[in-house]
Amino acid sequence: MEMEAFDQRDMTILIVDDEPRIRDFVRMNLELEQYRVIEAANGLEALEQLRENLPDLVVLDVMMPEMDGFETLKAIREVSTVPVVMLTVRQSEQDKIRGLDLGADDYIAKPFSPPELLSRIRALLRRSLMAPPARKTEIVVDKDLKIDFSRREVIVRGKKVILRPTEYRLLYHLVNNAGRLLTHETLLSKVWGREYRDEAHYLRLYITYLRQKLEEDPAHPKYILTERGLGYRFKELDN
Repeated sequence: MEMEAFDQRDMTILIVDDEPRIRDFVRMNLELEQYRVIEAANGLEALEQLRENLPDLVVLDVMMPEMDGFETLKAIREVSTVPVVMLTVRQSEQDKIRGLDLGADDYIAKPFSPPELLSRIRALLRRSLMAPPARKTEIVVDKDLKIDFSRREVIVRGKKVILRPTEYRLLYHLVNNAGRLLTHETLLSKVWGREYRDEAHYLRLYITYLRQKLEEDPAHPKYILTERGLGYRFKELDN
């Protein structure tokens, strides 16, 4: 059995949902795993709980009156990088992309099983608590791109570029394997966790984000190359 990198009793999870039935269901399952649970019935309450209790993870419903989950997520991301799992009855790829684009870390469609929710929460908490990867030396890819993993800095054409934590982890694994093909499954497992090996849309979306930030022409990338049907490869480094 795999050892957890954290003690659930030290973890606080905020549940945000306007339906008391859903909050009670999620709370019961989390408390059975010994997590500390706090609740909010709407977006404004969620932001207040965020400020006062500093939760380790947020479970956020999309369909709420007045301030919906997307608006709440946007407000959360203005002040915090706390991991967020979004709950929704919607199944469309577009909704998933919108949530991920606003900064959600994961997306679960209702109805969901307790094991699925708990598995995703454990994976997110493990990732958020992992020590960030680091390399001591600056990597000069070419005159337009420099990366310093020890300082978490990426310089593109002379300007510092801000990467989200997931973008940073993805870039780290690509660059550390420069010149080598990394399959979709390998990248999903390394960056998101083994539970995400079949979630190819996460990878496609974050590859797009990285290309938009790093490439001069994202439609014709020179750094992050696609091996069609297989995975991705970072260009071979000269040194």
